[in-house]
Amino acid sequence: MHVGAFVLGAQFPGQQQGEALDRAVGVAEAAERAGLDHVWLAEHHFVSYGVCPSAVTLAALLLGRTRRIGVGTAVSVLPNVHPVALGEQTALLHLLSEGRFTLGVGRGGPWVDLEVFGGGTRAFEEGFPEALDLLLRWLREPRVGAEGERYRFREVAVVPRPDPIGCPGPGAAAGPGVVVACTSPGTVRLAAERLLPMLLGMHCGDEDKADLTRLWRSAALEAGHPPEAVAATARQHVSAGVVQVGDSHEEARQALTKAMPGWLQEGLGQHVTVDGRPRAMRDPLAYTELLCELHAVGSPRLCADRLAATAERTGIDRFALLVEGTGDRDGTLRNVHRLAEEVLPLLT
Repeated sequence: MHVGAFVLGAQFPGQQQGEALDRAVGVAEAAERAGLDHVWLAEHHFVSYGVCPSAVTLAALLLGRTRRIGVGTAVSVLPNVHPVALGEQTALLHLLSEGRFTLGVGRGGPWVDLEVFGGGTRAFEEGFPEALDLLLRWLREPRVGAEGERYRFREVAVVPRPDPIGCPGPGAAAGPGVVVACTSPGTVRLAAERLLPMLLGMHCGDEDKADLTRLWRSAALEAGHPPEAVAATARQHVSAGVVQVGDSHEEARQALTKAMPGWLQEGLGQHVTVDGRPRAMRDPLAYTELLCELHAVGSPRLCADRLAATAERTGIDRFALLVEGTGDRDGTLRNVHRLAEEVLPLLT
């Protein structure tokens, strides 16, 4: 089982933005010391839900401050950035970190970001496949040109040139890992057709994730990918969740229900749609309680049992676990160490 920390850079009520970013860096350094496998970095714009606007930039900093742990984006919002620029950054981090960087990409949401960065609603609603394919070509080919709906340019050299991308078999060259955030059957099929692993969100329960992995496998085989390649790529799926280690389930649950609803109410409430479309918002307390029931929240034994159950039900054994749910720096770092020292040994 491969367990990593999921970091949003969440700004809790009453905190400064610098505090949230300092906590994010501290989590990554603590995760390396504790022996976790990865740290996954979220990206958001114009909201205090997460104050990191460039997961790739923060990843570069953390790769420079660490020596062993993998660092990934969860996710870089593809409609807001040119795929070639993101491909160049990915290749650079892949080469300089000796393969420790993983690029997670997603569609994002119908937010005002699309207006600010110029993508517009079409980039969100229709343009993701074109952007993803251009990004993948940049990471696979020595020269790339484009004649698409949104991107058109003459052929240019790929510099720096990364190693081949994908989920290679034994003896093959390892390239930059790419995962796709999947929240709908459409994005699941998109990832499967390109034989890319999925990142599944923390709002999903085990049964929903199991259904999505079955759909992904079926779509990948229907696309003509060899069964052995499908099986190898499926082992790279990532399940996002929440972890809060306490002496009991009630203690851990109370730690989260005390802090998370205020953060969710304030942070998610700041989202503005690009075109004025209505948006529904989850009840913050109900959502927090749902996360406490779905994920590894409780005693070390309960946390280990829930992670093992998720792996068994979904077939996914790579986890990105939100560790900063209390909003407190010292408490967050303590949570990371308890995860590594008290939960993970129960899984081996």
